[in-house]
Amino acid sequence: MPRLIAVCAVHELRRDSGSVGVTAIDKRALEGAVRVGPFGVRGDVQASRKYHGGHDKALYAYAQEDAQFWEGELGRSLAPGWFGENLRVEGLDVNAAHIGDIWQIGDTVRVEVTEPRTPCATFARWVGAPHERGWVKRFDAERRLGPYLRVRRAGSIQAGDEITVVPAPAGAPGLLDGYRSPR
Repeated sequence: MPRLIAVCAVHELRRDSGSVGVTAIDKRALEGAVRVGPFGVRGDVQASRKYHGGHDKALYAYAQEDAQFWEGELGRSLAPGWFGENLRVEGLDVNAAHIGDIWQIGDTVRVEVTEPRTPCATFARWVGAPHERGWVKRFDAERRLGPYLRVRRAGSIQAGDEITVVPAPAGAPGLLDGYRSPR
């Protein structure tokens, strides 16, 4: 059964050389039950609302299995939140999701898969460019992007909650079907 490993929110805003000047990518796991509303995890922020946040990108999910792949590739531990995700899940192939799939998380929260994450220069800087040269292209090529989610029903969730997937209607596009790298 798929389950939620961690719920993450911004730990601190960090200086960034991008156009906004700061980034909120430094997410860390929260303890206990966490409230989720229409704009995502309570207490979380997005520094660049042009590209992140809003109703259609209220949450970002990443799979533990994909994180483990990258741990092997990068030779380091990647704690929940390292990818800037709000939800670290396990037992769910998030990249095989379909647009419109509904995930029931715990007893109350329902979210809808809306689109894949598009890796950006801020993400490349966070990973440690120039040490990981070509990071965005590499991340993009592996197609382990993870989905953005819209909150359909607010509530509280916590690590350990089960996730039940209600499939999108037949014929719904897969998360990565129409994805084209911006690079």
